[in-house]
Amino acid sequence: MNQSIARGFTIIPAIGLAGWTALAVAPAAAQIQFVEQQSTRFPQPALNEYTNQVAIGDIDKDNDLDLLLANGQGFGSAGAPLQQRLFINNGSGVFTDESVLRGMPLLVARDGQFGDVDGDDDLDIIFVQDFAKPAALLLNDGTGKFTNVSSTHLPAINLGAPHATFIDIENDGDLDLVIANGTSSRFGTGPTQLWVNDGTGHFTDKTAINLPSSPVSQPMEAIAADVNADFDLDFLIGARSGVSKLFINNGQGVFALQAVPAGSSAYSFDFGDIDGDTDLDLIGINNKPGGAGESIWTNNGLGVYTDVSNTSLPGANNPSIDDNDSKFFDPDYDGDLDFVVGSLGPTDRYYQNNGSGVFTIVTGKLTALSDSTLDIEMADLDNDNDLDFVTVQGESGSFIDRIYINTLGPADTRAPRINKVETLQNTSDQAGPYVVRAEVRDDMTSDSGAFFKSIVLSYTLNGGTPILLPMKWMGHEMNRAAIPGQPCGTLVAYKVIATDRAGNVAQSAEQSFAVLGYADCDESGSLSIDDFICFQTNFAIGDPAADCDASGSLTIDDFICFQTLFAIGC
Repeated sequence: MNQSIARGFTIIPAIGLAGWTALAVAPAAAQIQFVEQQSTRFPQPALNEYTNQVAIGDIDKDNDLDLLLANGQGFGSAGAPLQQRLFINNGSGVFTDESVLRGMPLLVARDGQFGDVDGDDDLDIIFVQDFAKPAALLLNDGTGKFTNVSSTHLPAINLGAPHATFIDIENDGDLDLVIANGTSSRFGTGPTQLWVNDGTGHFTDKTAINLPSSPVSQPMEAIAADVNADFDLDFLIGARSGVSKLFINNGQGVFALQAVPAGSSAYSFDFGDIDGDTDLDLIGINNKPGGAGESIWTNNGLGVYTDVSNTSLPGANNPSIDDNDSKFFDPDYDGDLDFVVGSLGPTDRYYQNNGSGVFTIVTGKLTALSDSTLDIEMADLDNDNDLDFVTVQGESGSFIDRIYINTLGPADTRAPRINKVETLQNTSDQAGPYVVRAEVRDDMTSDSGAFFKSIVLSYTLNGGTPILLPMKWMGHEMNRAAIPGQPCGTLVAYKVIATDRAGNVAQSAEQSFAVLGYADCDESGSLSIDDFICFQTNFAIGDPAADCDASGSLTIDDFICFQTLFAIGC
């Protein structure tokens, strides 16, 4: 479709006619909420590069959000390597290309993602390549300049990788990597890769140890989420052909397969709570049985999914169009998630949620352009407290990446949602640490969750002054902090405080636990004759818990040790 026509006219289905008709009713510019503005906000002239994915993050800690463009040309075979791009935000949503200055490499990249892999509180980058090429890891020096450390930090494995995601698989505070892998190319069949971080950004291949043997045909997506509400991060590998695979974490970073609905092949997936029941539902793009289109599955709370496409996307709201990506977001701040679909044609589409997870296409919400969108990401890019989005282009057309600025608002006055906070039980462990995880949401979804000003764990010791611990991102919407060990007799009270980029604040309910000491054998919270009975029972059955003096054997000295601790209340 001619872009000048698409920009100037409303496109509506023509009744009784095949195809689409442009009616000569030009909407006022103010009626379009999301206005495409790449000509004034992106580097000019437009780069016209084959871009597969975009990631958003603040790489230089200046409190605005920058863009990472993963460039890699060639659909069925590799083209020449392309410059990976970093667009730096001036704070008002105008971007400068600083790719070379900041150390971006030449690659055939299908995906680039941000994550702090070495624990120094800045965003590093992983790129994955297609056509049997290795991944690339770039470490941030804290100012947004990067060094390629791939040869010393990553397994030497060639991949046909369309996508990767960071995920703390074993709750140890560092980010591991899951990589969708077709081996020879993304159109091949290969084992999903699981690379485990040692905490310093050095990764070891644990695929054969931690994952079941389950090759995926034509993998397109890797996305993490806690699908069964146990605070452990699971992940989904989306397949373009055959069956997508849902991997469930046992809490130790070892995964088992859980069934997904029949017909689960898709180009991309996105997790979001579409019906307000707090669990993570799922949309699959280019998935509709029998042709192009979307599918939606609702979660029963345990990670078991049911196909509700016919009711969630009724009739003409699920057209057979070649789409590539979607993102959930709530730009009207009414408490339910709408979504945008990125398409190879004719245009990207906006879907409105009725509050119960039923979606309707709404026209005229965004500038209508006929381009080849491969990826979409949401954020407040111009710092005016509403959500904008970026689309990137490849495969066909002019490859001009787009930025859609929210011109109508409303501004965000809605606090984040602290969906769940881990409950800690009374403990006799004085060494610690005591790890608290929290799932925190805002008004959009992405591979890296929403974007916050801060998420902190506030805790007190015996009612004292609150101590604030920044919570580290673990993947998707999960965050963690570790309270250091405390002496026996300490009452620890804690809550999570989340502040979004618009300054809205949410606090969780306060919870508490006691550090009881060894002598509280029955963990009742007080010392009594029952603790002597408990200790004697453990000693009689040879329970190692009765080894009070940690000598490695049970003797009369353990009774003396226990009596001493009981006498001092520990």
